[in-house]
Amino acid sequence: MSNAPIEARGLVRSFGDVKAVEGVDLTVAEGEVFGFLGPNGAGKSTTVRMLVTLLRPTAGTARVAGFDVVRDAHQVRRAIGVALQDAAIDPLMTGNELVRLQAVLHGIPRRVAEARGAELLERVGLTGAADRRVGTYSGGMRRRLDLALALVHEPKVLFLDEPTTGLDPTSRVSLWEEVRRLNTELGTTVFLTTQYLEEADELAHRIAIIDGGRIVREGIPAELKASVGAPTLKVDVALASVDAARSVLAQFGAERPARAGRIAIGLPEGAAQMPAVVRALDDAGVRVSHLELDSPSLDDVFADATGRRLEGADE
Repeated sequence: MSNAPIEARGLVRSFGDVKAVEGVDLTVAEGEVFGFLGPNGAGKSTTVRMLVTLLRPTAGTARVAGFDVVRDAHQVRRAIGVALQDAAIDPLMTGNELVRLQAVLHGIPRRVAEARGAELLERVGLTGAADRRVGTYSGGMRRRLDLALALVHEPKVLFLDEPTTGLDPTSRVSLWEEVRRLNTELGTTVFLTTQYLEEADELAHRIAIIDGGRIVREGIPAELKASVGAPTLKVDVALASVDAARSVLAQFGAERPARAGRIAIGLPEGAAQMPAVVRALDDAGVRVSHLELDSPSLDDVFADATGRRLEGADE
């Protein structure tokens, strides 16, 4: 294995007869934001839990921050920061109290802990709420507190497991900005799991798509999108007209996965072909309720790799 901050080879995790993760290989470079993308149940969180030593791999090896996740689990835990999706936070404690407790657990001297705690709470925008009980925090505030707690001991490697799930758009963008600052100002290596395509596109230098416990695509987002090829034409019609619309659209490009009531094709010449498509549908008597032409996206990359759309991405 190399000296990369995060590296896994042949990582497997089984639960009885079910293989949640099947032979994952990945390498995350120092100072990189690495996006781990996939639908619920794909194996994202299971992979993360193995990398942060909360689950023992059934097979394979992994090293994080230079330590083996099985043999050197204690050293791994001391070297990394972790903000999990289902992290338990005592609602009766204040933000300040939780930060101080986290510092004690990491053996940080009291004076240093107080200064660092104040700095971190300010960094994540919680200074005004520092002495309030966490039970009064909004979802966005709790996720920002999760991030502050994960940074108390100044880790060089940070794991964020679906950090913006359930947040409103404003809170989501605020957390994105903080992750960017951590990466650009401090050089923190970030392993980000998400089911949000936009989040991966906004933050990640590289991404890997996991589906069915296996890595099905990996690379730089722009290059992955370019590899898909033609823009995607999406046409919404009544269910009774789907077959007729599909027959017409097949003349213009190969079909791509889409939800019920929508036909999607790759349109090689893009906008230049749109008038011909509209005329052909009209001549066939197909009534169109919605039509759009999209540049290649990470959802197209996911569809190309798996044969289906990421849940909710096509709404």
